[in-house]
Amino acid sequence: MNIRNIAIIAHVDHGKTTLVDALLKQSGALREHQRVAERAMDSNDLEKERGITILAKATSVEWKETRINIVDTPGHADFGGEVERILSMVDGAIVLVDAAEGPMPQTKFVVGKALKVGLRPIVAVNKIDRPDARADEVINEVFDLFAALDANDEQLDFPILYGSGRDGWMAEQPEGPKQDGLAPLFDLVLSHVPEPTVAEGPFRMIGTILEANPFLGRIITGRIEAGSLKPNQAVKVLHHDGALMETGRVSKILAFRGLERQPIEDAQAGDIVAIAGLSKGTVADTFCDPSVTAAMPAQPIDPPTVTMSFIVNDSPLAGTEGDKVTSRVIRDRLLREAEGNVALKIEESTDKDSFYVSGRGELQLAVLIETMRREGFELAVSRPRVVMQKDESGQLLEPIEEVVIDVDEEHSGVVVQKMSERKAEMVELKPSGGDRQRLVFHAPTRGLIGYQSELLTDTRGTAVMNRLFHEYQPYKGELPGRTNGVLIANEPGEAVAYALWNLEDRGPMVIDPGVKVYQGMIIGIHSRDNDLEVNVLKGKKLTNVRAAGKDDAVKLTPPVRMTLERALAWIENDELVEVTPKSIRLRKLYLDPHERKRFEKQKTAGAA
Repeated sequence: MNIRNIAIIAHVDHGKTTLVDALLKQSGALREHQRVAERAMDSNDLEKERGITILAKATSVEWKETRINIVDTPGHADFGGEVERILSMVDGAIVLVDAAEGPMPQTKFVVGKALKVGLRPIVAVNKIDRPDARADEVINEVFDLFAALDANDEQLDFPILYGSGRDGWMAEQPEGPKQDGLAPLFDLVLSHVPEPTVAEGPFRMIGTILEANPFLGRIITGRIEAGSLKPNQAVKVLHHDGALMETGRVSKILAFRGLERQPIEDAQAGDIVAIAGLSKGTVADTFCDPSVTAAMPAQPIDPPTVTMSFIVNDSPLAGTEGDKVTSRVIRDRLLREAEGNVALKIEESTDKDSFYVSGRGELQLAVLIETMRREGFELAVSRPRVVMQKDESGQLLEPIEEVVIDVDEEHSGVVVQKMSERKAEMVELKPSGGDRQRLVFHAPTRGLIGYQSELLTDTRGTAVMNRLFHEYQPYKGELPGRTNGVLIANEPGEAVAYALWNLEDRGPMVIDPGVKVYQGMIIGIHSRDNDLEVNVLKGKKLTNVRAAGKDDAVKLTPPVRMTLERALAWIENDELVEVTPKSIRLRKLYLDPHERKRFEKQKTAGAA
């Protein structure tokens, strides 16, 4: 059977996973009356909740006696480690672009990688039925983007289709015809995407996706570059530097058929398959016949730009809500995650009670923390810090990101002001249709930590911000920090509504009444710039004398809800976020007030 391998590239929320749903339905990959959830490729709970693709996944459909393997790529640059490996498996790409928004930074990130490895893209303009669609301008923007990314003449001569993934049609003209469904897209893939090139020699394959299965053990997905593979065949695994990792036998070969994986008896070169039976081989390793001596070159991975400390939870409430709390269990889980996610880097501290986890951005690390807490882990995490580098002359360099903010014209002034405070340089300002402007900045990653929620407040929720790693540049100097101090509980117990009510003059709270607190836990945001210890356990004095005004009803202002991402961005360097399966608490690094004072003195002495 003929084979085509394609990746679908799109920005977050441009309709990529919905289009894959329609491709599966119209190709006959799904049985009649088979119940399938919407966005079937978003398989994990976090993907469904957030509406974003986090993990790269493969599926396949059959069309006119050709098997088309489709790889769904994450649209967010924080999960770029997934993208770089995936592109080595495919020979073509469908670049899906929103008919109103046009190409966005994350599209640019993945497309840049795709053009670099020589893929010839097909451009599909999606959501053409939107009232604010501007198809011709979007096509011009796509062409300009490809040209800016050094596309060659062949890549710039891209075919274009218009349509709606939700309604299940694509055509060569924006107005249709619609009755052919997605047939024009399938036919274009067969004619435009080349057949996989097959190398000479025995079996060779690079691992690109790693997952664990309770029955089969480690499962590695990749594209067979040469030779063929049968169950029980002897193979060896070479590290990318050529060192022998292990030898073993393949216990099972799984091929992608629609949404399911089916065992097959013979896998040929060019096909994308998953293999089981090996215990050490991982992503970027070469799986090959025992006669092969040299490892295959793997795609280089961009460096991590943000690091956080994952610390064993030592608060007085440790172990009350989660069952995985020891450093050994946390270490094993982090190392297991780093095996399959090559964009993560894990380092152990000297005291063995904390780990430095480095990744592409706060979102990637926040998704890892959220996944761990759902698995029953308890841990404390520090504020994200950027990964600095030094050049040959010893000058300190920091990561700079390209930031694109789409905002209503009336709010553009406050966005420019706030970004300039964060040492950002504006590189472009242009209208983006419908009284909106697109502002493009080059900003230090340090300044962007925690800016998302502030941006939404400043623009009344109308701004859309997208970020992309640009380059390392010389250190930009100190940035302004948080302007407010915090309210700290001075005793352990349960927070009392009357005490919280009396403290409202001091600033907004971040906890509800009845919540367990401990000494050193943050319970509110101080209206001034210093920290203040307060008593949240103080109840109303009860007497048998009634007096006017004594029985005022306690009416509490709802507390500020701290989500995980917001808490990570909001805390300062001397504070931690305590994460458990049931709660997200904020606390000081040093719970004892005397230790805190000692730490402050050392800090001021060091600064002087």
